[in-house]
Parts: sequence; structure tokens; C-alpha cells
Amino acid sequence: MKYVVMIFRNLDRVWTEADQQAVVRLTRLKRELDESGELVSSEGLLPPEEGRIVQVRDGEQVVTDGPFGEAKEQLAGYFLVDAVDDERAQAIASLVSAAVGDRVELRGTLISAGMPDELG
Repeated sequence: MKYVVMIFRNLDRVWTEADQQAVVRLTRLKRELDESGELVSSEGLLPPEEGRIVQVRDGEQVVTDGPFGEAKEQLAGYFLVDAVDDERAQAIASLVSAAVGDRVELRGTLISAGMPDELG
């Protein structure tokens, strides 16, 4: 089953040497998960001010530049993994959490949980 491990970062933190070391640990973990065949993809994300909201209103595309919302904590990156079971997915999430030194969020994906590819 596929799972997403989401990494968050507080926006008002200053980048430190500890953050750089976390990137080194995440890169090592990414390599290990790739070698084990469990890594589907992994990326860090640009900061929210680099993002855009895209939506259609009254049939027209509307694009709004970031940053967005009042939240201080934003999605900073993710690991998409293919784990044999929930226990392994939690173990992988624990490795990511240890690498970044903070909590992460783990969620299964709908299709791999049994949602049909096409409805109807």
C-alpha cells in the first residue's frame, strides 16, 4: 500500500546547521528506501511565497500568488512510499521523524486503500 509521509516546517524558523544536517539524513534515508524498493518519490517543496492557488471561477482560471493563510506551519516536503503494511509505513515515518527532529504526518492513499480507479 502507498503512504505519504508529510514533513512540516514552521515558517518563522531560521535555517540552521541542524536543518542542513537534517537534509543530509533525509537524503541518506531517501537512498536507503530507494534501494529497498519502497520509495516511490520524495521532494522538498519551495516556500509558500513561491506557490500559487489555481482555481476556476465562473469558467475562468484565477491564479493567486502566495503566501497563503495564517498558519505558521507549512508542508515542506514529502516521501511517497510503498510499504507492505501499516506497521512498516509507521516505521518509515518514524525514520523520517527522527531525520527531521520533529513530528511528521502519515496517510495512506485512496487508490492503494481499495478505492476504484474509476467510479461509475
